[in-house]
Amino acid sequence: MGAGAGEGAGRGERDETETGYDDLVMRIPRERLTIRFARSGGPGGQNVNKVETKVEIRFRVADADWIPPEVRERLVTREASRITREGELLITSSRFRTRERNLDDAFQKLEETLTRAAIRPKRRKATRPTAGSRARRGAEKRRRSERKQERSQRTWD
Repeated sequence: MGAGAGEGAGRGERDETETGYDDLVMRIPRERLTIRFARSGGPGGQNVNKVETKVEIRFRVADADWIPPEVRERLVTREASRITREGELLITSSRFRTRERNLDDAFQKLEETLTRAAIRPKRRKATRPTAGSRARRGAEKRRRSERKQERSQRTWD
């Protein structure tokens, strides 16, 4: 495929029709986020002990009116482990040695998190079990039944 045909909707990318929110990532208001810096852990010598390069981005999900309500609901259920008791979504980054790179990384994580939450889950279509799966299930039930029958027929003399 040349330039123009199929651009932007490649592998791993979603277009507007799948999410319904094509400009969600572009509208993250930085002034509504709480950004803190802290000392990173791990190796790094004096740099780790002296410089606050770890980045924490927080915002209250319930107050984030810039996120559509259905996306907020999915965000709360999908990212429950990242949400504090106070209802704040917490994104951290300490991968890099510099504050600027960690800040960029944290914003990228936030964008990816919001993009994943914006994707509507596909509805499951109910299907009937195949003949083969029914046969396998029946065979397994018969084997289990025979095993249990053998246990009750033993004499312990």
